Amino acid sequence: MLEIPILYEWLGFVVRWVHVITAIAWIGSSFYFIALDLGLNREGDFGGADGEEWQVHGGGFYHVRKYLVAPNEMPEHLTWFKWESYSTWLSGFALLMLVYWAGAELYLVDAQKSNMLIWQGISLSAAVLTIGWLVYDFLCKSPLAKHPTVLMVLLFCLLVTMGYGLNQVFTGRAVMLHLGAFTATIMTANVFFIIMPNQRVVVDDLQNGRVPDAKYGKIAKLRSTHNNYLTLPVIFLMLSNHYPLAFATEYNWLIAALVFLMGVTIRHFFNEMHARKGMLWWTWLVTVVLFIVIMWLSSAGPIQTPLEEAELEMPVAAQKFAEAEGFQEVSDIVLGRCSMCHAREPSWDGIHRAPKGIYLETQGEIAMNARAIYVQAGLSDAMPPANVSWMEDEERAAIVAWYAAH
Repeated sequence: MLEIPILYEWLGFVVRWVHVITAIAWIGSSFYFIALDLGLNREGDFGGADGEEWQVHGGGFYHVRKYLVAPNEMPEHLTWFKWESYSTWLSGFALLMLVYWAGAELYLVDAQKSNMLIWQGISLSAAVLTIGWLVYDFLCKSPLAKHPTVLMVLLFCLLVTMGYGLNQVFTGRAVMLHLGAFTATIMTANVFFIIMPNQRVVVDDLQNGRVPDAKYGKIAKLRSTHNNYLTLPVIFLMLSNHYPLAFATEYNWLIAALVFLMGVTIRHFFNEMHARKGMLWWTWLVTVVLFIVIMWLSSAGPIQTPLEEAELEMPVAAQKFAEAEGFQEVSDIVLGRCSMCHAREPSWDGIHRAPKGIYLETQGEIAMNARAIYVQAGLSDAMPPANVSWMEDEERAAIVAWYAAH
């Protein structure tokens, strides 16, 4: 019979795997169609089409045409691009529930910042995705839709405000994750609520012999453009939980804001290049400057809770592990084999920040990270890396026995 921690780890792996695969499919198709649209040859008569493109790939030639509204007749074979987006969001939402809702006391609510209860933190998490989309959708349907640049600036301000607000109650990892989840929700909701319904209206008009209204295509194009510029920041935020300098510093919310700007500058370079408007090299200069500022911010201000304060905290969920038989022995093992790296001031050469922002300097922190210690150093020998601190088999067995005793 498999233990719950083992099932939990493998379930998390499978869901994350699906999430990455579907994200690759969605982002890949999105990048392709944006590049295709911008690079269309529009000089000449294409039989009512807006433009065409000849491409070669995989030993064959492809002839692609784009119609601004729709062709004169409904084609027999029509491929819809939607499931990549839906599958990415659904798998990401499942991962959010699995990691940040089920493990809310460890990964979601930061007890050092707020007295927010777990159920309140989960409710806030869900509200961020829902209310955030409603606000964004309202802005897009307002007269601001005629001023896309102003609309994007307001969206950026919304993201910055959200990041700062969440950082008052959530852990750094959760702040980054929720900014990414909110952005991904906007992108998928654009597909589900706006782009696909508008395309269905056009298809229905064609099937019933009506002339499709061009406004539906324009609305969908605006949302597609937003999705295009938001893609790169979402990828960064997906990866951010592996890098403490991104999420476990005082100005993590500001780092996230600058990452959004970097995404805009990078995408603008490629969009202009694909549109054959030249190479805007200045965008890379701006990107480099933004990245330098990010690196500086990651080391500015206090980067963690002082050890004196951390010693006073013992989360309720960690009590059972702290009271389990063998905890004192395991604490000594972890302090001797792991805490030289997982410390506020690591003593191991080459380690400047605790890996993944996990500290193992107090009994409370050891109890709070019980499952991770059990999986990483008990069931497997993933930690310490290459067993550089020489953890013995007997010590790993002690960790397993302690976890089983809780």
